Amino acid sequence: MIDTTSCQQVEAALGCEQHFLEALLEHSEDFIYFKDRQSRFLRCSKAVSQRFGGSEDAILGKTDFDLYAEAHAQVAFNDEQEIMRTGRSIIGKVEREITRDGRESWSLTSKMPLRNQAGEIIGTFGINKDITERHQAEAALARERHLLETLLQNSADCIYFKDRESRILRCSKSQSERFADGTADLIGKTDFDLFTEDHARLAFADEQEIIRTGCPIIGKAEKEVTKDGRESWSLTTKMPLRNEAGEIIGTFGISKDITAIKQAEAELERTHKELVQASRMAGMAEVATSVLHNVGNVLNSINIAASLVDDRVKKSRVADVRRLAQLFDQHADDLAAFLTNDPKGRMVPDFLRQLAEKLDSEQAEVRDEIKSMRSNVEHVKEIIAMQQSYARVAGVFEDIDVSALLEDALRMNAGALARHDVVVAREFGTLPPICTDKHKLIQILVNLVSNAKYACDECERGDKRVTLRTTNEEGRVRISVIDNGVGIPQENLMRIFNHGFTTRKDGHGFGLHSSALAATELGGSLTVHSEGPGCGATFTLELPHRHPAENQSAIQEELQRSQIAA
Repeated sequence: MIDTTSCQQVEAALGCEQHFLEALLEHSEDFIYFKDRQSRFLRCSKAVSQRFGGSEDAILGKTDFDLYAEAHAQVAFNDEQEIMRTGRSIIGKVEREITRDGRESWSLTSKMPLRNQAGEIIGTFGINKDITERHQAEAALARERHLLETLLQNSADCIYFKDRESRILRCSKSQSERFADGTADLIGKTDFDLFTEDHARLAFADEQEIIRTGCPIIGKAEKEVTKDGRESWSLTTKMPLRNEAGEIIGTFGISKDITAIKQAEAELERTHKELVQASRMAGMAEVATSVLHNVGNVLNSINIAASLVDDRVKKSRVADVRRLAQLFDQHADDLAAFLTNDPKGRMVPDFLRQLAEKLDSEQAEVRDEIKSMRSNVEHVKEIIAMQQSYARVAGVFEDIDVSALLEDALRMNAGALARHDVVVAREFGTLPPICTDKHKLIQILVNLVSNAKYACDECERGDKRVTLRTTNEEGRVRISVIDNGVGIPQENLMRIFNHGFTTRKDGHGFGLHSSALAATELGGSLTVHSEGPGCGATFTLELPHRHPAENQSAIQEELQRSQIAA
């Protein structure tokens, strides 16, 4: 009998090891392989054969040149030859692998020398772990970091990340350059270290509210003042900063410097106010021009009356009285005989009667002319006083009678209307008093009446007519100035209120533009309608019973009175 116990034990151990190896090669997701000295596959795991669409037998005897692209196969072959030459392993090498059919992957490779029982190197073996997803994630993370870093380094906006205590975690280069020429380390600092107390307190309150509610702040315009007194404006957006679990761990934001925009807006506002003021002055000039026209017309009448009086005085029969007195002086010694016996003397009584009648007539004519002159002088004084009264109330809101104001506008244009034979029709409805700026309203009305007069005069028709109509609808007053003049072409209706637009040879295009602006300032509107050339035009001014600003002021006054009473 021969004892084979040890042989059986060796075979059992070998079978166990072989079982372990087979289990590893069968179930491992990693690429496990054994190669000879020519880098030909001796054994490989199931994962390797499955990757290349075959069984293990289909892989055995092949090399990486049969499975991968030339570039990767050559590098792998060189590594394995170096391992066999030196006996040194390669551990954890990241490799990019491209198969012959173009599939790309990344692996974490470890290769070691394969030795026989005598310790001689007979090939290599290795394990490749597929890290394609991890590599892609790392690459994506690297790209994101690069993009973030590029953004932080090059963005002109201030970008910052803060923790729950509003301490700065990261910030853009522009943010750090804003303070101490970019040399300041802002990490760990808060707005209280950089800005004045007022701005820092508001910013901190905003960020704590974002952390508490999770609601972002989008596009908030903020005035910022640094500790060294520099003032600027920014458009700020802040959002909650969350971790991977979705928990809010702080805030992040972007502040865009809009100082130049704010300055431009202020300059635009100033320019707009200047334009409005210039247009208002132009409108006042329209009123003043109308006043001067009327004053000039009245002065013409005064001048004519003065000429008539002068002519009457020059042709007066008063000289006959002087000659009669000289005749009496000549016959002072025989005056009675002269009056009774002399033929010339007997004509004296009849002459005196005719002279008295003539002088009475001359006196009446002169008195009429003087009365006319006095009336015209009073008219001039009335026009000037009216203009002065409107100039004094500029900018003051008060209750006014619209019909009375329309009559004033007509009186200011009375001379021009009469001179051009324009008939005025009044269609005044029942209107309540409205609270508005009397000066601006009279400016608009004088302009509209004056323009209507020009429109009628230019059409050269015999029945020139301007109608003033007022209505009261839904809490708003409508004043329409209607003429039967030259009308307005369709293409001009959209431009007629534009600054500088005019169709009159001597016009400057300020009147209607300033009137439209004034109507807007009064809380109303000015519109125009015309059927076309030769069909006249209708300008409609619509105003609220009370100006919105006046309503607000009245509400505030009422609240103040209520508080005082309480």
